[in-house]
Amino acid sequence: MATILIPLPGEGFDPTEAGVPWQQLVRRGYRVCFATPDARPARADPRVLDGTGFGPWRSLLRAHASGRRAYEAMTADPAFRAPLSYRQAESTTIDGLILPGGHAAGMREYLVSGVLQRIVVRAFERRIPVGAICHGVVLAARSRGADGRSVLFGKRTTALTRSLELTAWALTALWLGNYYRTYPETVEAEVTRALARRSDFERGPLALRRDDERHLERGFTVRDGHYLSARWPGDAHRFAAEFIELLDAACAAEGARA
Repeated sequence: MATILIPLPGEGFDPTEAGVPWQQLVRRGYRVCFATPDARPARADPRVLDGTGFGPWRSLLRAHASGRRAYEAMTADPAFRAPLSYRQAESTTIDGLILPGGHAAGMREYLVSGVLQRIVVRAFERRIPVGAICHGVVLAARSRGADGRSVLFGKRTTALTRSLELTAWALTALWLGNYYRTYPETVEAEVTRALARRSDFERGPLALRRDDERHLERGFTVRDGHYLSARWPGDAHRFAAEFIELLDAACAAEGARA
C-alpha cells in the first residue's frame, strides 16, 4: 500500500487544505501519515474553523462545511493523533507528498523548516507525486537542490495569488491587522522569484466560488509532470482528485515495472 506524507506545523494550518486531500486519499485506500515538529498532533487555525473575528465576512472567509467535516474526521484518525516528527519523517520512505497551506503565524515553523525542505528535495529527485496548495507552494519554492536552485525552477506552478491574499487582508486589516499577511512579501512574489520565468506562474481564472466534490470545475490546479499545485481552499477538491490521478498512475507504473 502506497504511503502519503502530509507534514503540518504545530498549529495554524488551513483545515480544508489538509482535510480534503486526506479524506479523498483514505477513501481511495491510500495510507496517510502525518509529521509535525515535535510529533504532537497539529492544530488547525481556529479562526478559520469557527470564523471568529471575520465580522461581516465570516461566511466568506470561514472554512466551508465540507472542509470542516473533512478536518473533523481527519483529527479522529489514529495516524493524525500519533504523527511522526519532522526528523522521523525524513527517514521514512514515502510514495507521495502533500504540502498544505495556511496563513496564520504558526505556519512559519513549517515554511522555514530545513528538514521539510530536504524531504521536498528528495521527493522531487525521486519524481514521486508532490502536491502543494496555497502557502505549501512557498515551502516547495524554498526547497533547493544541490545546484542551489529551487525544485520549482523550470516548473509551471500556481499558488495563493496576490489578488486573493491582498483582498482577504484588505477586508479584515482594520481589526485583524496583518493576520492575512504571513510575510511582508506576497506568496505570489516569493514563488515567482524561484521560477525560471515569470510566465511559469499561473494565476488561473477569478476565484469566485469554491469547488466541491460535484463541481471540480470550479477549482484551478496546475500540473507539471509529477508536481501539482493549487491556489487556495476553494481549489481543494479538484486538487485532491488530480493528486489521486497522479498517485494511481505512479502506482500502476511501479506495478508494471515490478
